[in-house]
Amino acid sequence: MGATAQAASSNGAAGKLGFAAGQIVQELGYDDDVDDELRLAVEDLVGSELEEDDYDGVADAVVLWWREGDGDLIDDLMDALTNLAERGFIVLLTPKAGRDNHVDASDIEEAAVTAGLHASASVNAAREWIGTRLVAPKTGRR
Repeated sequence: MGATAQAASSNGAAGKLGFAAGQIVQELGYDDDVDDELRLAVEDLVGSELEEDDYDGVADAVVLWWREGDGDLIDDLMDALTNLAERGFIVLLTPKAGRDNHVDASDIEEAAVTAGLHASASVNAAREWIGTRLVAPKTGRR
């Protein structure tokens, strides 16, 4: 895939994951293996840079890069909820099947449920990464 096609694919993935203009997005789990095209696509879509892990304001969404061996996924999801707005969401990015440090879907589901979340969508987010959008279950209507 050429650079232009890769960028277009990343922009599409960012939109499918639920990012929108004006959102404040905090990024957790950044390392040298993250997909820069996807990061830039999210920043382009929301119109600002991603906030770092020490951000202490309210975020509309959290991008969590997570690999097998990064620690405890439940703990990291709970940490991601700390600054999250009431109707916010977490995008959990994990290596695709067959890649180093892949995370089984059953492990993601178990951790999400334990953290009080559920998966609302999974997207082929980048060449090496799958994105799972996690949201808090809807409670009663007002």
